[in-house]
Amino acid sequence: MGIATGVRISLVIPTVANLLLGALWILSAFGGWGAKAFCADAACAERMGGVITVSGLFAAVAACCTAAAWLPVKAHRDEGRFMLLTGAAVIAWAIAEGALFIGGMIVR
Repeated sequence: MGIATGVRISLVIPTVANLLLGALWILSAFGGWGAKAFCADAACAERMGGVITVSGLFAAVAACCTAAAWLPVKAHRDEGRFMLLTGAAVIAWAIAEGALFIGGMIVR
């Protein structure tokens, strides 16, 4: 009745999750979705730039973790290391998105 051991997750699932979260962050930060969601005037949109910068730090960590999981051939052959890196990337993307949301609520 415990947690099943030996359950394998396809490498595609965390990779697609990272790509979708990255695309969401890029569209929110640079596609204008964030400013459109939180700001009604130009001054607010300007303040949103600082929020994007802070959020970008976490996005950079996420992108580096994703690249470290896929670029070296040894990394994606070692399933444990791959899952660790892509899991860290998903968490970093979620923090980056959260920083955009919380920052947008503050600058509003």
